[in-house]
Amino acid sequence: MSPVWQRWLPLALIACFALGLRVWDLDRRPMHADEANQAVKAGQLLAGQGYTFDPADHHGPTLYYAVLPVAWLRGEHTLAQLSETTVRLVPAIAGTVAVLLLYFLALPLGHRPALLAAAFFTLSPPAVYYSRYFIQESLLLAFALGALFSGMQWWRSGRLGWALAAGVCAGLMQATKASAPLFVLAALAGLAVARPLPPAPAQIRRHLIFSLLMAVFVAGLFYSSFGTHFAGLGAAWDTYTTFGTRLAAGLTGHEKPWWYYFSLFGWRQEGGVITHQLGISLLALSGLVVALFSTKRTLLRGAAGFTVVLVLILSFASYKTPWHVIHLGPGLAILAAGALGAVPERWTQAGNLMAFVVLFTLSSQVKLTSFQRPADERNPYAYVHTSPDILKIRPLADASDGPVRVISEEVWPLPWYWRGLNNVGYWNTVPDDCDGTLVIASAGLAGQVEAKLKGRYTSSFVGLRPGFTLVVFKRQP
Repeated sequence: MSPVWQRWLPLALIACFALGLRVWDLDRRPMHADEANQAVKAGQLLAGQGYTFDPADHHGPTLYYAVLPVAWLRGEHTLAQLSETTVRLVPAIAGTVAVLLLYFLALPLGHRPALLAAAFFTLSPPAVYYSRYFIQESLLLAFALGALFSGMQWWRSGRLGWALAAGVCAGLMQATKASAPLFVLAALAGLAVARPLPPAPAQIRRHLIFSLLMAVFVAGLFYSSFGTHFAGLGAAWDTYTTFGTRLAAGLTGHEKPWWYYFSLFGWRQEGGVITHQLGISLLALSGLVVALFSTKRTLLRGAAGFTVVLVLILSFASYKTPWHVIHLGPGLAILAAGALGAVPERWTQAGNLMAFVVLFTLSSQVKLTSFQRPADERNPYAYVHTSPDILKIRPLADASDGPVRVISEEVWPLPWYWRGLNNVGYWNTVPDDCDGTLVIASAGLAGQVEAKLKGRYTSSFVGLRPGFTLVVFKRQP
């Protein structure tokens, strides 16, 4: 085998495996309420209804625009045609790109450690799970890694093109999620800890200004809906005041203790289901020690600084959701690979065995969390997830030849599953007229609804998500 094949074939195999894990059986898991809500927005954009940024309840626009080319290639042009597989292909592709970018980012450690870092991240349970989930996180991660890689190349070469590429990626980060500045802060901390040699001779201030202007231009393009809705630029800024007010009042609905993210990387047992990431966590801690006592491993020190600061930021913010852990994966993978790279040559076999054991345990956790129990409430990544019961709902509506009424304080993801149906109406309080061929009410409103129904109805129960049950009233002839 030629040296070229020896170098690139392992990376190609890792990339193919990463893509396969992220796209296999994508429509099996029910749509989470957040996925459904965003998929409907993407479908409306696909159908030509435009897009306007909503600073109150939605993140940035890149996710919705990224659906368009995928949908067009799959021959889907309306909300009714749009499928779960199509929308979830967007984070799946971004998650695979992130694996490749991580390899190139880790190359200063050497070819083998870089391959190991890519392999660890390929099998990271949260990375796989949330790369199959139609939310912004895997896009934000891919853009962040792109910005870091471009920044590293600019630092090394001093070329303006790399500064502009970093600006493009930074702009895409901001257009994906308002939390993007946190990653810039973590990257600056990583740079301070890494203490690299000065950047290559270049017009540093001029390049940085061009890079910043490029970032502002790219973010502005998306938030202004490509120049058709300039009010979106102001709304993008309003995100911070709106969220800051809710955060200060403790009203985000996602407040959790400071140690929450540490628990996801440790050992959890709930209802007989065990989830853990002990192997990669211990290896990453070893890499942190190597970084602390090594003066030659600049990248390892940078990864340590970036990851530690990001952990501190995420841990001490009261707002916590499990999908944020995907952003800790690359740093942990680099630190773990760095630890194995520091193993003396005479202990190479022991290092290989350790890598195999960690990859095996990661793969078993991926199988459990992404494929065997993807919607199980004992799965720490299935956050307030939609019950598989919801898959029974669409056939009921399809079989109804009259009005379908949904009377409930919470309705998502029902509008996604009933997209394309014209006989469905939604109420969040009980209307005077409740009758329909199919009436679905929340358990809290079902008594009031039933009292107003005329005629004969059968009733049954469907779980929407943990702690929230729907009562299905079906009119009898």
